[in-house]
Amino acid sequence: MTLGWEDIRAEVLRRIRARDWPPGALIPGEEALAEEFGVARATVNRALTALAEAGVVERKKRAGTRVAELPVRRARLEIPVIRLDVLGRGLGYDFKLLADRMAPAPVPVTARLGLPEGQPMRYLETLHLAGGRPYVLETRWLNDAVLPLPAPDFAAVSANEWLVTHVSLVSGDIAFTADPASLREAEVMGVPLGTALLVAERTTHGTGGPVTWVRLAHAPGHRVQMVF
Repeated sequence: MTLGWEDIRAEVLRRIRARDWPPGALIPGEEALAEEFGVARATVNRALTALAEAGVVERKKRAGTRVAELPVRRARLEIPVIRLDVLGRGLGYDFKLLADRMAPAPVPVTARLGLPEGQPMRYLETLHLAGGRPYVLETRWLNDAVLPLPAPDFAAVSANEWLVTHVSLVSGDIAFTADPASLREAEVMGVPLGTALLVAERTTHGTGGPVTWVRLAHAPGHRVQMVF
């Protein structure tokens, strides 16, 4: 099986945590790691770049890559807890778990997360409410491997809140689009079919590998504010 950059990143993290490479240590170069793992040098470069962006390693030209003395998490975008977002707007919060099941994840999801095609994942659909009205419809595919045993009760605490507060993230990506409401979104959110919704799609990877793909469809009129 050919390793992806996420696999290389996970193995480098494992070795750092195991103190095979302690803080300040110079780790093998890209060429050596590429030969060890049987991958292209570009694959190793992407993995190390992701770790550098997360503050786990420090990279300098002609000086190599070293384990950071004081690793820090450098988040470009803080993932909000939807409950706190709603309460911060002065509205009452509630949520409804509409679906929770294991199923083979769609190819676009596994491809984005670097997982095998048809990988069984946990499918969750959650409707977040603000002041008793639909606020965000959260559609999520979750890598069950990141969950403890016994698994959390996502009917008691939303997957959004549990993941933000319990899973350490290394990297991810997010895209914002204005999409017409699907039949399901229109039905659940109580809007006409085709209504323009602000949609955020996000993938995240943690220290143990891929975590989740999530689609957040916001009710009409939603406004996103970012602080830099």
